[in-house]
Amino acid sequence: MKKLVKVFFAIVLTIGIGYGVNAQSAKFGHVDSASIMEIMPERTKVEQDLQAYAAELQSELQAMAAEYQNKLQDYQANQATMSNLIRQSKEKEIVDLETRISEFQNSADMALQAKQMELINPLIEKVQNAVNAVGKEKGFTYIFDKAAGAVVYIGDNAIDITADVKAKLGL
Repeated sequence: MKKLVKVFFAIVLTIGIGYGVNAQSAKFGHVDSASIMEIMPERTKVEQDLQAYAAELQSELQAMAAEYQNKLQDYQANQATMSNLIRQSKEKEIVDLETRISEFQNSADMALQAKQMELINPLIEKVQNAVNAVGKEKGFTYIFDKAAGAVVYIGDNAIDITADVKAKLGL
């Protein structure tokens, strides 16, 4: 990450020198998108929807686990009286169920991440559009997002536009 930031600043410096841009004509700003997203009213709905989806997945996983426990207990209780063929069939059934549970858990984790991105992307776009609008209105050359970790130093003359973006969003 440090190398990427250094390369970025080297490119910016090279471009600035190549086009005769000096430090007085470049206008830099920074924003804290995380603090903005924390107070957005839509965030509560996103969190509720995500929790409901996670609960649905968890419920299905618990049902599968209960089925597994029942089959395992039944197998252990009746193993001594089972014929070899029935015992092998029950063992295969238990192993198959373990595999299904594991696959479901992996799929559920990926589905939950995808759902999170689906729900949060509109908020990200809304904040990004507000940042773009403020940047254009105020004539910024670059705006760095502190939440993204792209800031290595904020000087005394740096301008924090977080309040302007919040105002643009009506927050």
